[in-house]
Amino acid sequence: MKSDKTAFIYTDDFLAYSFHEEHPFNQKRLLLTKELLEKSNELTKEQIVKPAKLNEKVLYSIHDIDYIEAVKTASKNHPVSNESYGIGTHDTPSFAGMFDASLISVSGSVEACEQVMAGNVNHALSLGGGLHHGFPNRASGFCIFNDIAIAIQHMRKNYDVRILYIDTDAHHGDGVQHCFYDDPNVCTVSFHETGRYLYPGTGKTNERGIKEGFGYSFNFPLDAFTEDDSFLEVFHSSIEKIVEYFQPDVIVSQHGVDAHYLDPLTHLHCTLDIFEEMPRIIHQLAHQYCQGKWVALGGGGYDIWRVVPRAWSQLWKVMNTNETFHGMIPQSWLDKWQTESPILLPNTWQDSLQDYRAIPRREEIEENNRRMYQQVLKFIENKRRG
Repeated sequence: MKSDKTAFIYTDDFLAYSFHEEHPFNQKRLLLTKELLEKSNELTKEQIVKPAKLNEKVLYSIHDIDYIEAVKTASKNHPVSNESYGIGTHDTPSFAGMFDASLISVSGSVEACEQVMAGNVNHALSLGGGLHHGFPNRASGFCIFNDIAIAIQHMRKNYDVRILYIDTDAHHGDGVQHCFYDDPNVCTVSFHETGRYLYPGTGKTNERGIKEGFGYSFNFPLDAFTEDDSFLEVFHSSIEKIVEYFQPDVIVSQHGVDAHYLDPLTHLHCTLDIFEEMPRIIHQLAHQYCQGKWVALGGGGYDIWRVVPRAWSQLWKVMNTNETFHGMIPQSWLDKWQTESPILLPNTWQDSLQDYRAIPRREEIEENNRRMYQQVLKFIENKRRG
């Protein structure tokens, strides 16, 4: 399953998606990841594909025209507060140039899909995408345009394929689910921290889709302080059954890495291990069911120094070689970025766990998660029985 045909979608224009200096969503993490891969001799110039900025008409497949116009206005007349469209809120403030910055993010995700569907590569990664909270008529949760939904709709329209969407961000993939909630050709699967404690508060086990899309939405709300073993038990036990049930033509995955125990915005308690193992599983399933067709996107992740570059580098490594990094981080990368980092950068690919706190409720959490995913999967079992 080794792939020598993998595209890394990147442009420095991705970095323009920036609310303000103190905002937790910081796209410098893209540059940190790209340079870490280059210093590790794992990313070549030939693998980097620069996306062209698409015409704004690409947005019309998902977003309302009046909302698109509101984003344009906020982009030109910053700062703007238009809370009816979710713009200018604490989470998603307006910023100068936000329309173009959001459009290039969409363009990157569509380019990744085109690279795969045109047969140029087996896998494509666009870390500038993954903005899963965007809704057709409003911004939400740091997300302005929903690049994922637009990219999926692009593939549906142009290639007539069945698409499995896998979301492993700690926050529920509500915007993508909403856009395809009645579509039997797009199966959305979200593994996230329970909405009892975390934004956006959705993603309950009984959210299964409506009309013809009923049975093609799956949600796995994990208990707060879930650790690696339980997270991976839920993921591994569930995703293989769902792929077999849905029989997709292509997999699109969102790789938020905010389930890490160092992430400042969530309450999950995982290590880098899950961000090595989940891509391996998706990689295997893509080759088993989809002739290798796999589009991966970025997402959340708010410890941009210690967590995101390593986790996303492991994702690329798995996509490109089906292996993972081990040992020491390149010293040249550490030397360059340590002077800018406010905290000590880790010098190994795996977590040292010196500051990892044991969770006293571990067994209870594991049992809660086990009951949860078994409940969700009963739907597939019942459907098989007829």
